[in-house]
Amino acid sequence: MWVAASLFVCVAAAASLQAQTPQEPATATALPAGYTGKDIFELACSTCHGLDGRGSPRSTVGFDLELPDFTDCEFATPEPLADWFAVIHDGGPIRGLDSHMPAFGDALSADDIEKVIAHLWTFCSDPGWPRGDLNLPRTFFIEKAFPENEVIFTTAFAARGETSIAGEVLYEKRFGVRNQLEVAVPVDLQQNGDASWSRGLGDVAVALKRALYASVETGRIFSVGGEIVLPTGKESAGLGRGFTMYEPFALFGQVLPRGMFLQAQAGIEIPSDHEKGNNEVFWRGGFGGTLAQDRGFGRAWTPMVEVLWARQTGGDAEWDVVPQMQVTLSKLQHVMISGGVRIPVNERDERRTQVLTYLLWDWFDGGFFEFWR
Repeated sequence: MWVAASLFVCVAAAASLQAQTPQEPATATALPAGYTGKDIFELACSTCHGLDGRGSPRSTVGFDLELPDFTDCEFATPEPLADWFAVIHDGGPIRGLDSHMPAFGDALSADDIEKVIAHLWTFCSDPGWPRGDLNLPRTFFIEKAFPENEVIFTTAFAARGETSIAGEVLYEKRFGVRNQLEVAVPVDLQQNGDASWSRGLGDVAVALKRALYASVETGRIFSVGGEIVLPTGKESAGLGRGFTMYEPFALFGQVLPRGMFLQAQAGIEIPSDHEKGNNEVFWRGGFGGTLAQDRGFGRAWTPMVEVLWARQTGGDAEWDVVPQMQVTLSKLQHVMISGGVRIPVNERDERRTQVLTYLLWDWFDGGFFEFWR
């Protein structure tokens, strides 16, 4: 009953969300018909940002601030339309940025602002870079299809029964246009039968991922990758498997109306020693949606639900459901937390409910303590 109730609450909350792009304010006055995004940019933005989008010199703008280069695809592509909209509409401080970026919400309509953003995106001349609108919120078990620069600190512990705490530090580094390298370092605590504790490094994992398809028009992204889990943990202490594991996988993301989304991951785990481990096929699906406070510009709340399925060779299928909530902390939304519960649907005598948390830092956007006010 608790599983069904948790699932219903998260799905109902996500279904009731509005899209993050705010409604056109009553005070905004649209420019005369026929003005393009390029026209508006040249009239309202080019003094500071330059006609070529590279930023005007300090002698022109009159203040000592390094302006962004919109032709730099690495800078211009990771953020979604909603973040660009917020900064143009309410000015830099809405995202913890410099106050020299003024607010245009009283001068431009929502349609005008979106035209400007569309023009800004043209300064990146390489269409191969996936757009930030495809960078969907991170779940606990489904990896993002979008290549990212993040550090995630995760913990998991049993809600009752066995005493153990699993921690992990995951480092992700984007390289090239569509590629990502990641390294996962687990640190586990396990209580032994004599009440003593085993603690130490678990099995370290290294993975590569590449986005094969990414389209803002369809709201769809598809990636493939592979992971190697190395036997770095001490097997006798319950901190490792004692053999290498290979995992090819595929990732999928789909943007839905009203700020909602779907994500999925499928793969197979292949042990190097079939006497110690079996092949395991897995599939994970997730659904969620985002609601942002302050007219769509403030703190973002994202309820999500994951459904997990896995089956080892010769074994029974295992099902889990994971209701969870992600919340942004910093104004730039580059630091966020999430909490959830992994609830076994079957085999409940052998598997325990787990409480999950993570702290995520998108380090490419700025320092951990920057952009909070």
